[in-house]
Amino acid sequence: MNIEQVREYCLSKKGSSEDFPFDDVTLTFKVLGKLFALTSLKGWETGLPSINLKCDPDYAQELRAEYESIVAGYHMSKKHWNTINIHEGEVQAQFLFKLIDHSYDMVVKGMTIKMRESLK
Repeated sequence: MNIEQVREYCLSKKGSSEDFPFDDVTLTFKVLGKLFALTSLKGWETGLPSINLKCDPDYAQELRAEYESIVAGYHMSKKHWNTINIHEGEVQAQFLFKLIDHSYDMVVKGMTIKMRESLK
């Protein structure tokens, strides 16, 4: 798994975009301007990649209990965000893509009806 695979997958989601709103190394992915994923390019360069993803609070707790490489979101709401430490090898690509889908879906679910309709 590499950053380009993650980037391409995130950008394949309807209405998604990428930008660097904080600095030149923190890559964010948004759906209609709402954040659903962020990752540090430094981590990918140094072999310690991780990604922050939004998550249902109950599911977030389940994931943290089951996987050592999934922890409360770094610099994010600990209740609604997880950090997935990809470098630990515990989370495989297909499962990571499923977690990205969940994050995207959680963000879309919180949008107005008009915003959700624009994604159809």
